[in-house]
Amino acid sequence: MGLGPPGKAMAEMVVAAPAPGSMNSTNSIEGAGDGVGCLPSPDKAHAPAGKGVKCFCDIHRKAKNGEGYKITFSLDGVTFKHVDHFEDIPAKAGDKIYTDTIPLNYTNGAIKLLRQGIELYCLRRTTLIEKRRKELGLSKTTRNDIRILMSLEERWFRKLSEDFLIMRRMISVYRCMLRTHQRLLNIGKATETGFKHTIKSLEEEMDEIASKIAEEAVRRCPAYNKVVEVLGIHGSPSALAALAEVLTYPEWRSWRRTRNYFGLFPRDRKTRYHRSKTARQALERLTIAVKGYGVKGRDLEEVLKTVWTTLRTQKTSPPA
Repeated sequence: MGLGPPGKAMAEMVVAAPAPGSMNSTNSIEGAGDGVGCLPSPDKAHAPAGKGVKCFCDIHRKAKNGEGYKITFSLDGVTFKHVDHFEDIPAKAGDKIYTDTIPLNYTNGAIKLLRQGIELYCLRRTTLIEKRRKELGLSKTTRNDIRILMSLEERWFRKLSEDFLIMRRMISVYRCMLRTHQRLLNIGKATETGFKHTIKSLEEEMDEIASKIAEEAVRRCPAYNKVVEVLGIHGSPSALAALAEVLTYPEWRSWRRTRNYFGLFPRDRKTRYHRSKTARQALERLTIAVKGYGVKGRDLEEVLKTVWTTLRTQKTSPPA
């Protein structure tokens, strides 16, 4: 999707009154006091408690070589607190949580928040944080990253749903198995070691996972079966999984944005090849299943256009 310049410019930190909402259940750490930060964007101004309080989170590893993650969050960019799980954030129904990323092992916690009526937003591109940090000459700290999140406009965040989170987790598992499969094939060729039994076992498990992804996609996307029928990919588990991934990640708001998301736009040497590498790869796998090997850019666009037209005809959309 085409992304313009980031939101409001950084400014000197203005110390605000303590944000509403009880924080007694977590360990409080007061502001850094470095005098450098970001003003919250006007479209995310803080609301009274119980009426859509905005919470901004940075999820990071506990240590450089450590396992697990820690969540640092703030309501005002001045006071920061730490928790280990999403469920520990003192948010209530109607509140909004903005985060830079959501690791897969936090999926269950994120779903629990959604079921409690809490809205969850994730940054569309984490590179926005690094870009803004360089522009301002800020050090890479958790607190600065949270302040940067607060400065970005609402449009740079994607509103998540339970359908999206569940599909993402299943697709990520399948994608990991694809990488392992390719790695084993490459090692086997390089060392004259076949790994035949290992590869066969992995392929069987991949087909099983792909079938589960297809079943879940049918349940969560009413138009999935229709798209499968139009493309004629009934007998290919890998194609069914690729289609589920193609349907899940874009937001399908317009043809131009969807096409650009997969990198199907005029470009020169200075233009990035595509916006989403993993989504592009999924589209390539789907196109190969439909048209065979040796596909070109126009073949990718033709298949994507078929998916788009089918979704428009069915007047439905994939998991948001």
